[in-house]
Amino acid sequence: MKRIILLATGGTIASAKRGEDGPLTPAFSAGELLSFIPQIHSLCEASARDIMYMDSSNIQPEEWQIIARETFAALEEYDGVLITHGTDTLSYTASMLSFMLRGLDKPVIVTGAQLPINDLM
Repeated sequence: MKRIILLATGGTIASAKRGEDGPLTPAFSAGELLSFIPQIHSLCEASARDIMYMDSSNIQPEEWQIIARETFAALEEYDGVLITHGTDTLSYTASMLSFMLRGLDKPVIVTGAQLPINDLM
């Protein structure tokens, strides 16, 4: 069975559903994000790790280096990496990772959400 790891960086996907008056608030760890996908364990061995917990509008080149290092290290042990990320700068991070992680033979997916994972609309 394939082994994947979810590396969480924060963002809307890991936030709690918005209250009546308030903004989104950080709420879910990487492991908790996986718990929202109960069928994942029938598809693969899935692990999770929090590598940072930031609003993506604050992510800078220093954080890209952390994400790249953590991803590269995880690929020694796992068959693929899923990175959850805020949508404000997701495209910049994905672009930089495409240059920083060139020549990989395993998949790296960067994803985010416009709504928190627990928001059922």
